[in-house]
Amino acid sequence: MVPGGSYPGVEAEEPVLSGPAAQVESLVRASALCNEAHLERLESGWQGHGDAMDVALLVLAHKARLDPEAVRGEVQPLGEIPYESERKYAAVFYRRGAETRVALKGAVETVLGFCERMRTPAGDVPLDADRVILEAESLAGDGFRVLAIAEGGLDGTPPGRTDVGEADLPRLVLLGLAAFLDPLRPEAKEAVATCREAGIEVVMVTGDHPATALSIARELGIAQGPGQVVTGRRLAEIGSTEIPEFFETVTRGRVFARVSPLQKLDIVDGLVRAGQFVAVTGDGVNDAPALKKANIGVAMGSGTDVAKDTASIIVTDDNFASIVAGVEEGRFAYDNIRKVSYLLISCGLAEVLLFAGTLLAGLPLPLLPVQLLWLNLVTNGIQDVALAFEAGEPGAMKRPPRKPTEGIFNRLMIQQMVASGTTMALLAFGTWYWLMERQGMGEFEARNLTLMLMVLLENVHAFNCRSEYDSVLHVPLARNRLLVVGVIAAHALHIGCMYQPGMAAILGLAPISFGSWIILLAMALSLLVVMEVFKLIRRSPGIP
Repeated sequence: MVPGGSYPGVEAEEPVLSGPAAQVESLVRASALCNEAHLERLESGWQGHGDAMDVALLVLAHKARLDPEAVRGEVQPLGEIPYESERKYAAVFYRRGAETRVALKGAVETVLGFCERMRTPAGDVPLDADRVILEAESLAGDGFRVLAIAEGGLDGTPPGRTDVGEADLPRLVLLGLAAFLDPLRPEAKEAVATCREAGIEVVMVTGDHPATALSIARELGIAQGPGQVVTGRRLAEIGSTEIPEFFETVTRGRVFARVSPLQKLDIVDGLVRAGQFVAVTGDGVNDAPALKKANIGVAMGSGTDVAKDTASIIVTDDNFASIVAGVEEGRFAYDNIRKVSYLLISCGLAEVLLFAGTLLAGLPLPLLPVQLLWLNLVTNGIQDVALAFEAGEPGAMKRPPRKPTEGIFNRLMIQQMVASGTTMALLAFGTWYWLMERQGMGEFEARNLTLMLMVLLENVHAFNCRSEYDSVLHVPLARNRLLVVGVIAAHALHIGCMYQPGMAAILGLAPISFGSWIILLAMALSLLVVMEVFKLIRRSPGIP
């Protein structure tokens, strides 16, 4: 089965089928008749529309030197039983000449229930169901999806299309099995492994045979053994979705096979009620209830309009790795929101504590209102915009997911804001107090130096905020060159205003000596040391 919408190599120089021609041709004809897909040749190549397995059967017909449209044109359609997950088969009634017949395809165990004979090179013989099931399970164990295809004749013409049902089906002849191998995308296994590192459990819910599902799940690393496979029959045996056994089964299972759409909804509902944050992928009409029930519904771009209208997100390339990449980008974006919030609020806290300390000490205000605006709108205004462009941290997908109820201001955020804000406030207040009370410096000169210290502290703190977990020494400057430029620009702008008479008069600034600037820079760098010690303590075992 060729993934995607393009089907190269439909025409083969030699037929790819083997076995007695008549037996194979009857199987191919029946699969082309009981088929809702379309395969057409375009200038760019062959293009298929519809279910991938149906399209693959049309490809099979072409490789067998049969034109599906010509096969369909030879018969007169009389009615059909469309495929539904609950019934696990589809059938079409048709008339060819004076004969009324039916072609049927579906799950092996379901189709065998309608058959009493099977076609062999020696002709039609009594059905050997055990032999067929053994062969189907062998194929399923190798990761193949297996369909059984059958046909039969009717004595009379069935009712109209809307009235056709299972009661109209005669006893059929099994024509054979069709095995489909849908190769995993090369990046799928890595994507599942990334999910596991990120604390995200991947669960497979499918209508396929349990052996097929387990084989694929093992290859992907989703499950290791049959004990992690739960079948739709097992869920039906449990019965009520309200009893503890159901929740235990749902939370333990990693592969759910041969499940109906209603059971898929029950699985999602059970996981949500068990406290899990659930994302569901799907593309069919029957997936809509589960997509709606999940915390996040993810529809495939090639899926039905119903699925896409119900889902929260549409993945246009039908690639599971794109979902994982989206999770990673979401973590990067959330981290950057925290970093900007951390910078702004900790600096604001430092300013509040600085003013509170000076008022309690009976000292003049350390900064003028216009200087506060300058700090918040210009110095931090440049830096916070640049910080928002911080590239994602490499370890983002190795951290466990946060609780959905957890806000930005969690324990870590509060601790680091208090630590950094208090440190900045103490440094600024100590400088203001020392200049005013110990050095006897005038308010203008002391305020000019205190403002420069606050600018330097906020410049240094912008680099602290680049990571809440890693040392600033381990975060390459190249990961956010815009921040480096922004910090330099913000500081250069402040220095420039000191030498521009008009702005200096408005802001209450004056030039300072290089020696004073070096001393203030050294004081500001002490904030870096404090926060490095804070991160080191946070990384210690047993620290919450």
